[in-house]
Amino acid sequence: MKIKTSLVSLCALMALAVSVRAVPGAAKFQDLNTAFGLPLWQSDSLWTANERDVGKQLRWPEESRTTTLGSYRLYPKKEMTVLGAHPHSLALYAEKGKVTQVSMVFANRGDRASKSEMEGDAKTIEAALKPLLGEPTQAFFGRTRKIRYKVKRWNWKSHAILLEMPPDTYVGVRIMPLETADREGRADIVSYQQLRDALSQRVQRRPNGDVVVGEIPMVDQGPKGYCVPATWERYLRYLGIQADMYVLALAGQTQIGGGTSANLMFESVEALARRNGRRFDQLTMPMAVPNLAKYIDKGFPLMWCIFVDLNLEKEITARAKERSKVTDWKAWLEKLKSARNVPRVGPKHIASSEGNNAEVNNAHMRMIIGYNPRTKEVAISDSWGKHAEERWVTVEEAQAMTQGDSAFWNVRW
Repeated sequence: MKIKTSLVSLCALMALAVSVRAVPGAAKFQDLNTAFGLPLWQSDSLWTANERDVGKQLRWPEESRTTTLGSYRLYPKKEMTVLGAHPHSLALYAEKGKVTQVSMVFANRGDRASKSEMEGDAKTIEAALKPLLGEPTQAFFGRTRKIRYKVKRWNWKSHAILLEMPPDTYVGVRIMPLETADREGRADIVSYQQLRDALSQRVQRRPNGDVVVGEIPMVDQGPKGYCVPATWERYLRYLGIQADMYVLALAGQTQIGGGTSANLMFESVEALARRNGRRFDQLTMPMAVPNLAKYIDKGFPLMWCIFVDLNLEKEITARAKERSKVTDWKAWLEKLKSARNVPRVGPKHIASSEGNNAEVNNAHMRMIIGYNPRTKEVAISDSWGKHAEERWVTVEEAQAMTQGDSAFWNVRW
């Protein structure tokens, strides 16, 4: 009798253990929304939902919109928590009307978080997911040779939820389709010929002589002045390579205010590109319309390193508004004469927006996205939001602000 009672007790304990063990497939999407503290899921599949509906439900501002790509980004207030921890950046990416990935960055080096703070966020996030999804699996993940690290991965239906913590760098959560996670985030690789054919269709030729590359997603560099990583994210996503400005910034050891290690940033970008079947080249060439045309005509914008002069920037912005209304291009050409005699812009320091007496260099990265051979103007694009998607400068102004003949970067084609 005692044996029977013991067996019954043992069976009861085993049943209880099974009942409290998380079964990933059994979790409902409403339960995940509760755990995340976000109305992210509308059904069992994030990938079949209309991305505009998801963005609206989350109340994350739309950051960019092309005919195929969309993105939403929120810099949360300090009181906001996700998975029990405070996120510094929340981003949702979409293609052809469907969500493709969600990226969340929590405690990180760029925001001066300590190692213990990063470890604390990682533990909090893991504790929020385990009751629903069980123990995570360990996997290697990484986009670059130098930043390859272990992640904790949970699979739920068609989703992979990754908890990332590269050593002393950042804590992040990414949600992506299972097959994308199985490829460690790599996109489907297309041939160079397919890429050339696709990009050549994005070149716009206007009646006034403007030749401009379109369909480049916008990324706002945000309050921390991440101009280099934001511009690289735009270029990578234009090429079909998934990237997050905030993660790129940490790879390039970007500081608050925008100071980036150019070499570290390019090492990260180049390695990411190689993993997706692409290579980048640094170009050496004088600033001239025929040189730019060789790339723009094929749908390749140019990454461009410059020095910023604030007075010149104000003039360029004011002129952009005026240019949008021009009908007499002969008169416009005459007007531009005064903008062709500009002094060279050199490196200098300007006050940091942090207001802590820090200084940052006036070095900056933007894109060249077009040219006009008749007016000898260059179309530029900055990662400052939609108002900075397209502005125009004279060739002379462009030359004056260029950091040298080797200030250009482009994907190899």
